[in-house]
Amino acid sequence: MGLTSNSLLVLAVAVAVVLFGATLWLWPRLARRSWRALGGRVGLLLATQLALICSLGVAANQTFGFYAGWDDLLGRETEQGVIVDQSATTGAGGPLQVVSIKSPPGDSGSRVSVAGQVQKVDIVGRVSRIATPAYVYLPPEYFQPRFRTRTFPVSVVLTGYPGTAQALVTKLKYPAVARGLAKDGRAQPMILVMMRPTVAPPRDTECVDIPQGPQTETFFAKDLPEAVLAHYRAGARPGSWGIIGDSTGGYCALKLAMRHPGVYAAGAGLSAYYTAPVDPTTGDLFHGDRSLRDHADLHWLLAHEPAPDTSLLVTSSKVGEHNYRDTLRFVKEVRATGRTRISSIILDSGGHNFNTWRREVPPALQWLSGQLSDR
Repeated sequence: MGLTSNSLLVLAVAVAVVLFGATLWLWPRLARRSWRALGGRVGLLLATQLALICSLGVAANQTFGFYAGWDDLLGRETEQGVIVDQSATTGAGGPLQVVSIKSPPGDSGSRVSVAGQVQKVDIVGRVSRIATPAYVYLPPEYFQPRFRTRTFPVSVVLTGYPGTAQALVTKLKYPAVARGLAKDGRAQPMILVMMRPTVAPPRDTECVDIPQGPQTETFFAKDLPEAVLAHYRAGARPGSWGIIGDSTGGYCALKLAMRHPGVYAAGAGLSAYYTAPVDPTTGDLFHGDRSLRDHADLHWLLAHEPAPDTSLLVTSSKVGEHNYRDTLRFVKEVRATGRTRISSIILDSGGHNFNTWRREVPPALQWLSGQLSDR
């Protein structure tokens, strides 16, 4: 039974309800002044509280996507996701292989030319040797005969840390939002590549090329576009690609758009921060390399590097987000460059959570579509 399955949630709630009922039923019988009765009362209280906590934990994990499975929760997911055998990147299947194909959530049974399609894929980086799963949304237009020769713009969509790529499909509903915007004429049809920025789990690499470690920035700047372009009718011209993410994914989106404007014409950071942290989840990202550390600081980039020719979007809220003041500072610094374009979404209130991002995804995705060329 998977950690994110509905069956586990139903079971946890059922156990909590049963224990609560048993406590009410047995409490009068355990009212005696004896060690056995005292032990029974303590045991029932502990069991009921534990069941309630487990139910809340499972529900919170399903809502916010903290852990993808039992191994992730228990810390047993220790593989670094690095391919040693380079021949794996040049096999018959290519750098991107489709693992499964499904209709977008809520569109089961609909024709692909009406609902589009979500493909689960495995991607192997030719240069970085990083292997990671992702979900690819192909819009309905991709399968319609009148668009058979058309290429489509691409938006890379990143979760926070640790996050799950599936949550981008089921919780933040990126495919449904993209389809609705295109249907209403507020955005162009786009290919969405949805994944975690944590491509070397369980380590949080912050989209940095770590010395003697995972080359995450190279994966997103070179390997990912190469793999997608080799498999799909995706736009290859400058201006065809954008990137969006929340929290850690938002930081990565802004940094990749700033450092690789020739790849990503626009980057949107929802509840992003602006400097790569160094903590137990990241380990030593820079290995004493001051230049590498500086280039992971977006404030430093704006002050010391030529302003990139790219468009950025940042979001925050006046109450509930810790990045509010830093976001205002970042906007001011970008505007001072005179070249890099900056937009913002500032909510009156909203925490660092899925509910807030669901309010920001539609306008952010519409904005991102407007920055990208469709050919």
